[in-house]
Amino acid sequence: MSACQNCGACCQSYRVEFAVYELDTLGGTVPSELTEEVNGVTCRMRGTGQVPIRCVALRGGAGQPFACGIYAQRPRPCAELQEGSYACHKARQRHGLPPLGEAPVV
Repeated sequence: MSACQNCGACCQSYRVEFAVYELDTLGGTVPSELTEEVNGVTCRMRGTGQVPIRCVALRGGAGQPFACGIYAQRPRPCAELQEGSYACHKARQRHGLPPLGEAPVV
């Protein structure tokens, strides 16, 4: 299993905006009920346009592992954020998590 499916740091760090053609109502895969319009051609995942950021599709927390509720249907910006990338490490750091591949200090 990918670390992306049990971390949740990026889902609580970045605004997720993408083209409306990714919405399920327009032939894409992203559930439109989880989004909000930015303008006529762009939308975003609800919860990522405010602070604190928490994508509406993120499940878990409070002692439970995190998981994306729409991982197979996630928008392009989420799919393009690579596990172990600079953006991944910055999101993990923002939430007090070590970079992937490093053992946590106890």
